[in-house]
Amino acid sequence: MASKLLQFQSKAFEASKFVAKNGSAYYKQLLEQNKQCIQEPPTVEKCNELSKQLFYTRLASIPGRTESFWKELDYVRNLWKNRQELKVENAGIAALFGLECFAWFCAGEIVGRGFTFTGYYV
Repeated sequence: MASKLLQFQSKAFEASKFVAKNGSAYYKQLLEQNKQCIQEPPTVEKCNELSKQLFYTRLASIPGRTESFWKELDYVRNLWKNRQELKVENAGIAALFGLECFAWFCAGEIVGRGFTFTGYYV
């Protein structure tokens, strides 16, 4: 166990050295590549304007999202009506997808409780 800890420490040290050496160059490169997205000058008013634009853009996308939701729901209803024609492979994929969703839900619950399995810290 101690040898694994030493290996981990040495790898962490190497990674921190790499970030310290190349981090600022990567930061500058990233800003240069995305300079069209940067608002100059970065004022509070500009930030408020951008947040308002994002809010109303999201609000305007609701009808499209609800339309696609109803299409998906109609597809599922159609599958349920014709479930006799459903292949075992498709049913297995759907079951695995449901199991994955449940697993992610459980993982989120565990993280939300502070990485405990038994309950919340009181």
